[in-house]
Amino acid sequence: MSVLNKTGMPLLRLFDAETAHGLAITALKSGLIGASPALPGGPLEVEAFGLTFPNPVGLAAGFDKDAEVPDAILGLGFGFAEVGTITPLAQAGNPRPRMFRLTEDRAVINRLGFNNQGHQAALKRLQARPRSGIVGVNIGANKDSVDKIADYELGVKTFANFASYLTVNVSSPNTPGLRGLQDRGALEELLERVGDARKEAEACPPLLLKIAPDLDDEALQDIAEVVLKAGIDGVIVSNTTIARPPLSAPDKDEQGGLSGAPLFSLSTKILAKFHRATAGKVPLIGVGGIESGSAAWEKLRAGASLVQIYSGMVYEGPRLAQQIGHHLSQQLERSGFDTLSDVTGTGAKEWAEA
Repeated sequence: MSVLNKTGMPLLRLFDAETAHGLAITALKSGLIGASPALPGGPLEVEAFGLTFPNPVGLAAGFDKDAEVPDAILGLGFGFAEVGTITPLAQAGNPRPRMFRLTEDRAVINRLGFNNQGHQAALKRLQARPRSGIVGVNIGANKDSVDKIADYELGVKTFANFASYLTVNVSSPNTPGLRGLQDRGALEELLERVGDARKEAEACPPLLLKIAPDLDDEALQDIAEVVLKAGIDGVIVSNTTIARPPLSAPDKDEQGGLSGAPLFSLSTKILAKFHRATAGKVPLIGVGGIESGSAAWEKLRAGASLVQIYSGMVYEGPRLAQQIGHHLSQQLERSGFDTLSDVTGTGAKEWAEA
């Protein structure tokens, strides 16, 4: 067990959320968070987007914004890591404070605003790493960009050779106008242009779309139809929410996207609805409020092929991926299913109608 796991988690909570995040990145760089034993393969392996994932638990974008520690993340037992969101030009993001830990609610609110060092800084790091393990790259648009779709095209061309998959992030609530790219007409143009950009690149990694949980049934159906027509390889459901379920923490009214435990039900319901809208034809990554193996299992039942975590680690620590993986393995043995893929969608109707 690493030094950070024994004493560091309580210490990190003495700092504000963003400072603690930076210290966690530093700890991963320095090896203070030691590697975990690999999870057992076999039934935990998942085939999706033409890739073989050693286990279904990934780290969501937002933690390793600048591709500084993807291999250290994989060493914690994750089946895959997603870096970013990365924009063409470096940008500072919104003024601090912009990240708030809602301890009483086991949640986080952030309004970071795609703070990152830009394409070239991340590209150099990805070029230098060994090409082992599944590392996705989450791409976004600069806040002041005149043509936001052009930013996504450039992201595809820049990272196609060094990404296991690419995620088009149009669902952050912290960049003005970004979520408008989920509207049917804008989304059709976006996916057509990024699809063409991928065709022009030397490599052709799977292309995923990340959507918001704050979509009504009509918008969700529109997105499903556009995704199927465009031939997008997968969809990540979902980003943070601008909704505010009942919360108790002092910072509950801060602006930004809410993540963590309060997002679980909303994001899982949207996941199930999207699975049904696409008739299970598009592999989905379930995100939002996962802080236990049982929560990850429910995401699979609702329609996910894979899951991602982030805020759960704020409260459960860096071994959460390991804990989820072991639970899924045990649950699979008890359930009578042969593989995790057999579980996907078995509870979609139940969740969609909840």
